[in-house]
Amino acid sequence: MLDSDSQYTRLRWLLTIVGLVLYVVDIGTDVGMALRHFGEKQYVWAGLTLLFVLAGLLVSQIFSFAWYRDDMKDGLTNPDGRGTVAGMSTGELVVLHIFGMGVVSRYYHLLKKGFKVVWMTPKCSTVEERREEHHSLFCMAADLSMLKLFEAFLESAPQLILQLYILLDHCKGSVMQYLCIVFSFFNIAWALVDYRRCLRRSLPLIREMPSGLPTAIYLLYKLCTITSHILSYSLLLLLSSYSTVALILLWLLMTTFTHLLHTNFCSSKGLELLYQAVVGVILTFTFFNVKGQDTKVLMTIYYIFHVLINVTAPVLLALLKPEQQTGPFLLPVGCLIVVGSVLGLGSLILYYAYLHPRGKWREADEVDGLGNETESMRRMRNFLHP
Repeated sequence: MLDSDSQYTRLRWLLTIVGLVLYVVDIGTDVGMALRHFGEKQYVWAGLTLLFVLAGLLVSQIFSFAWYRDDMKDGLTNPDGRGTVAGMSTGELVVLHIFGMGVVSRYYHLLKKGFKVVWMTPKCSTVEERREEHHSLFCMAADLSMLKLFEAFLESAPQLILQLYILLDHCKGSVMQYLCIVFSFFNIAWALVDYRRCLRRSLPLIREMPSGLPTAIYLLYKLCTITSHILSYSLLLLLSSYSTVALILLWLLMTTFTHLLHTNFCSSKGLELLYQAVVGVILTFTFFNVKGQDTKVLMTIYYIFHVLINVTAPVLLALLKPEQQTGPFLLPVGCLIVVGSVLGLGSLILYYAYLHPRGKWREADEVDGLGNETESMRRMRNFLHP
């Protein structure tokens, strides 16, 4: 019988459905918000809202298609050299991704295969065969979690900044706008939860990431620091629309930093540059370990800069635009920034001081089967680490 850590359980299968619903609803509310802006003749807001949706979709489709092609060439996942992957030929994959259905198709195949494994009588006769099937499901989920992380920071996070800026600037919002904000936040939260879970389960060579309190504290740190940062960016935009230039420069700085680390995530140079640009976007919102190395100094510098932005934004707005102090949202937003920063950084210190797993990664051996690394495992190993 498989232990719980090796099983893709029925609960995980059901949570995959929740992830799919959040993905579809988040995109749906953003498109609905764009249509509302367009109907109100706010063409700039409509264009930016759609731009973020398309950016998330386009990048996720590009990487999804590239990973399907990599899996097709992988000798472990495709030992027979078949010209299909997940039952689809290259031409079918191209059409599927052109219409933006790459991520949805991955959800479909994961749910379909997962249903056969966790809800039906297993056909595998040995424990090793069952472990292999469950591990295959975790690898499929890992690819999805990485694509979701891309989509969350390319679409949901910028969408939050934009809609919060519009809400603060007009001091009122619509039901659709509130729904857009809520589902964008939930999509980011879910992407972080799902990625952390899949990172732990899909790589047998990674250090164990404890569940329970350590995971809760880690997620509290991430969500609080990201939320406070997004609110601060919104206040800076409220101070001046030219703050977008500063955000672009910050993204370029983070992208350059990632490039100088010589990442090795993609199978082609062009895709690697795109990956580095996407990581640059992610690093403008939160810190991730890009190369899986000790980054205590870099993390300290990053969060000093993080706090500086969080303090500067509300102070500058209060000093340079005192008329904003009478608005109904400025005081609550300022309080949320302070509380989020304190709670997030407090959780960060608590997690890395007492709860973060220590020790070296396990060595590969024949028992664990760690020497045979699939393309999915290689991607997750070279991706962002907590």
